[in-house]
Amino acid sequence: MNVLEKIKKLQKERGWSTYKLAYESCLTQSTLSNMFARGTCPTVDTLEKICDAFGITLSEFFENDESKIYVSKEEIQLLNQYRALTEKEKIAIKSTISALSKK
Repeated sequence: MNVLEKIKKLQKERGWSTYKLAYESCLTQSTLSNMFARGTCPTVDTLEKICDAFGITLSEFFENDESKIYVSKEEIQLLNQYRALTEKEKIAIKSTISALSKK
């Protein structure tokens, strides 16, 4: 997978348009659109901004681990709150989630 394909994949995983990526990375939409239309590889500076927007490092961008998944800020917050619960509270949360997911 080349760099542009990887960026498109990350966008798709997050449901981001080119506009959203431009906004989050502080790049212009025309910069990104031209990059994709021409098939040109972004500069390191541009790629760093894109990675920052996705919440990953350049190293993570180039990792070839297909088993990784994107975790949103909200999901991280929920996980941290879950970890602070007692075992009894965790069991109650698991039961609630299980019941809700069966609907």
